Amino acid sequence: MSNEVINKAKENMDKSIHVFEKNLGTVRAGVANAAILDGIKVDYYGAPTPLTQMSSVTIPEPRVLLITPYDQTSIDNIEHALLASNLGLTPANDGKVIRLVIPQLTGERRQEIAKEVNKMAEEGKIAVRNVRRDAMNSLKKLQKDDEITEDEQRNLEKQVQKVTDEATKNIDVLADKKRKEITQG
Repeated sequence: MSNEVINKAKENMDKSIHVFEKNLGTVRAGVANAAILDGIKVDYYGAPTPLTQMSSVTIPEPRVLLITPYDQTSIDNIEHALLASNLGLTPANDGKVIRLVIPQLTGERRQEIAKEVNKMAEEGKIAVRNVRRDAMNSLKKLQKDDEITEDEQRNLEKQVQKVTDEATKNIDVLADKKRKEITQG
């Protein structure tokens, strides 16, 4: 029972790290990254459809995303969805494909994006700490219900803390990597 608490905490912390990693992929770092298009939905015959399901996205150059719709009649809808998104990029539509050119980032913009990454990292750490809190509460309840001894509870709390420290370290490593990518991009 007590190992279940540790395993569940580790699993939930891993999920928090995965969400953080996915969110990092949407941060524009001055280079083309297809992940920035993941959240964009296109009105396709009245249904909001993910852009990535209705087109292929390629990166022909380091700062260019090339969007090729599977259905050429949807190209205007895709262009409208890109304009309505908060990407801050202007699509170039030639009738067959849409080009998104990622502009070179200014030093000031790089700093803003790095702050955004810091904020996302802190949110990831908060999620991890919430998982730790829930695990600690579960251990206290097990001890209170006499399912584990106080010594077992202390040892298990140490294990939970160790898992938490590893998770926050992983978040820091990912955030540092992304910050370097942004500032050196």
